[in-house]
Order: sequence, then structure tokens, then C-alpha cells
Amino acid sequence: METRTTSNQEAEKDEKMSKTMKKSLLAMNCIMLGVGNCGGPLVQRLYFVKGGKRVWTSSWLQTAGWPFLIIPVILSFIYKTRNGKEAKLFSLKPSLFLPCAVLGVLTGFDDYLAAYGVSRLPVSTSALIIATQLAFTAGFAFLLVKQKFSAFTINAIFLLSIGAVVLALHTSSDRPAHESSLMYYEGFFMTLGASALYGFILPSIELTFKKAKQQVTYSLVMEMQIVMSFFATAVCTVGMLINHDFKAIPREARNFDLGEATYYVILAVNALLWQFFFLGAIGVIFCASSLLSGIIIATLLPVTESLAVLFFHEKFQAEKGLALTLSLWGFVSYFYGEIRQMKKMKRERDEGLPA
Repeated sequence: METRTTSNQEAEKDEKMSKTMKKSLLAMNCIMLGVGNCGGPLVQRLYFVKGGKRVWTSSWLQTAGWPFLIIPVILSFIYKTRNGKEAKLFSLKPSLFLPCAVLGVLTGFDDYLAAYGVSRLPVSTSALIIATQLAFTAGFAFLLVKQKFSAFTINAIFLLSIGAVVLALHTSSDRPAHESSLMYYEGFFMTLGASALYGFILPSIELTFKKAKQQVTYSLVMEMQIVMSFFATAVCTVGMLINHDFKAIPREARNFDLGEATYYVILAVNALLWQFFFLGAIGVIFCASSLLSGIIIATLLPVTESLAVLFFHEKFQAEKGLALTLSLWGFVSYFYGEIRQMKKMKRERDEGLPA
């Protein structure tokens, strides 16, 4: 009896530690996602504003930072072996490698659509359009992983979508002076396409986790991100070769408004920030869900908006204010619904009712 009690206590302790670890991982990935989601578009726009013109190069940088992830993978391996655990440096099996490769190819095309949009649109506008990603994420999450929705979630998705429509109908106020309406609309719909495609990719990653035939750990999540980023970078590398971007980089660096050295610093920082974004996004999916990952990306919109207006002196007129208000209303609606749901589940557990 005493042995059984001790065993139960140890199991409860392990479960508590596991939950604590998962909460810590979730917090860490939320921070990484926040840094990448706010910093990536700003540095990417800086490249174009100060003389950069290569869309495929900008796309390539979004995933070219994948070698950074090899360092934490190696550290994880060393930690496991020193603690007497059986471990492999790379444990990704073929059953997971293939879907990660496919998702990586899709990510490569998504990178191009997003970079094209940023090259045409102010950051504050493109950030608002990206907010529609939540609607696509929710739709595909419902189809792929049977995500359940409350009335508050549906309301949030509707408000975010309406905000993007407001921007689409009022383009004259923030269109750059040198761009035609056609170029602006190209940027708008390319960004919308990137939003839709990434809205499909996030639930697909969650589905891959659910269908995995091996135990998914955070170390394995990093390996999956390496594979996805590698194939996304390969797609963009082909685009760069066709477009002769590698030959153009030294010339573009010499003519860059902020100087040649700063040009290469911006490229490196760009690659690092986007890797924070992608690892943070997949990490939140691992700890929670693809819908939460989409919600966090959308929730960071006001921060990106404010930074874009501050650093690039972008216009912030009535339609952007209306779109931002609708977006914030949507965020409040979602989180209010989540809080109510958590309170309801806690009350049902306390009363001994099925959740």
C-alpha cells in the first residue's frame, strides 16, 4: 500500500513538472513569436525602403537562418546524454520528414508572397492584412484538426476579416507616391494570399504532430523546423538563381542608402528575427494549438502598427484607425471567450461534472 502511494505521489509530481515545463516553454515561444512577428516585418521593410529591391532575396532571408537552430539541438543532445538518457542528435523519422518537407516547400512560396506584399505596402497596412490570417487559420483548424469554436471566437474572426476589407476599399491614403493603384492592389492581394497560405500551414503542422508515429518533444520540434526552413530556403534559392539575385547582392550593397556594412547587418538580423518567428509559431502549436498561434500573431498587430508609424513615419488615417479598432475588438472578444470557457471548465471540474 505504501509503495503504491509513493508511486502515485511520484506520478503526480512528474505530471506537475511536465505541466510547469510546458507553461515555461509556451511563455518562451510566445516571447520568440512576439520578437519575430514585430521585428521581422520592420527590418524587412527597412531593406526595401533604403534601396533593396530583391523580393526573392527578402523571401530567402525569412528561412535562411535555420542553421541557428542547430546550436540548441546540439545543446539538447548534450544535456540528454549527460543525464544518462539515450538520445540521437537527429531523431526525425521518414514518416515526419516527408510532411515537413512538403510544408517547407509551401512555406517557401508563402515567404515570396509575404515579401512581395511588404515591398509594395507600408508595414502598418500589411500588418493589418496579415490579421486576416486568423480567419484562415480558424477555418483550416476546423477542417483539419476539428477545432471547436465559441460565439466569441467566431465574432473575433468576423471582426478581423471586416478590418481587412476596410483597407481594401480605401487604398488612396497610404499608397506610396511612386506606386500605381495596380501595384498597390498587387501588394494587397499577395499579402492576403500569404495570409491564407500560412493560415493553412499552421493547422497542418498541428495535424502533423497529432499523426506523428514517434513521441514529439521540443527537441524534435526544432528538428522539424530545421527541415521546413531548409526546404523553404531551397525554393527561394531557386527563385534567386533564376532572378540572378546572388550576382546583384554586392552591387545592391554598394548602393544601399545606409552603407554596405549596414546592408549585410540588416540581412543577418532579418534572417535571425524571422527564425524567431517561425520557431515561436511552431512552438506555440506544440504547447497549445495552431489557433492560439494565429491569435498571438494577430494580437501583436497593435505593436507592429505603432512601431511602423514611429520608425517609418507611415500615415495612420481614418480607415487604418477603424481597421485597428475592429482588430482590437476581435482580440478582446476572443480572450474574453477563452476566460469564460476556462472558468466554466473549472466550475464543472469542481462540481464533478463532465467538462
